[in-house]
Amino acid sequence: MPELPEVETIRLGLEKYLVGHKIKDVEIRVSKLFEGDPKKVIGTRVTGVRRFGKGLVIDLSNKYSLAIHIKLTGQLVYRDGKTKSLKVSPKVGDSIPNKFTHVIFKLDPPSPRLRRAGKNAFLYYNDRRRFGWIRVVKTDQVSEMPFFKNLGPEPFKDLTLKLFVKILSRSGTAIKPLLMDQKRIGGIGNIYANDALNLAKISPKRSGKSLSLPEVKSLFDAILKVMEKGFKYGGASELNFVNVLGLEGEYQNHSRVYGKKGEKCPNCHSTLRDKPSGSDSKSGGIIQKIFL
Repeated sequence: MPELPEVETIRLGLEKYLVGHKIKDVEIRVSKLFEGDPKKVIGTRVTGVRRFGKGLVIDLSNKYSLAIHIKLTGQLVYRDGKTKSLKVSPKVGDSIPNKFTHVIFKLDPPSPRLRRAGKNAFLYYNDRRRFGWIRVVKTDQVSEMPFFKNLGPEPFKDLTLKLFVKILSRSGTAIKPLLMDQKRIGGIGNIYANDALNLAKISPKRSGKSLSLPEVKSLFDAILKVMEKGFKYGGASELNFVNVLGLEGEYQNHSRVYGKKGEKCPNCHSTLRDKPSGSDSKSGGIIQKIFL
């Protein structure tokens, strides 16, 4: 599932390409993925794009918003006159739209010249597994949605070292699932949890409260470091993630241990496996301007 660096990459792309557009129409091909009245969206202009952990919010000019969670295989792909000939990743499909495109937003471009020329733009929502969702909500109620309301503090935002120490010291849960618990810490998933633990040389089997203060500090710094690297390379596209132009990120080519089964651990040089063996295992298993 896309994590904080991937979703932030999408947010930046939407902010660059989508803000200012007027939504002319919404085509809903799979109704279960779109909740709310599409009439509250049509005719509005996009005013901003926000992110809450792994979730996205597109704010509209009428005090309504589109809350979006792409889950495991969701994709948001933008096309207009300048980008329509851009070849998408095979993770999107041979073309866009395609059989995995379930919601289409028809957009009026912000430029008067392009409007006079009758040029349209589109935002496509693809989802192979259909786990994601798009919901029409009042803007002032977004933060009260259960998914957003229950999110824990997230790196680079409100997760401080002091708060991180507090979260870990109170938990007997193994450190890896603890890091991935979105109600305790927002935005971290399997990819960056694995790499951060490996960088900090901490076994994923250890409990949060078993870590010493120096180890907690090392892990906190490691989380920031691997996520900054994720930002730099535009996220990881080992699975279905693509940015808003339908292009892949490159973090999977630069990760420490995630997706490196059979390769050597950068710490102990043993062969990496899907799961560490033994309780003393050490294998935890700036945004690049990549848009046109």
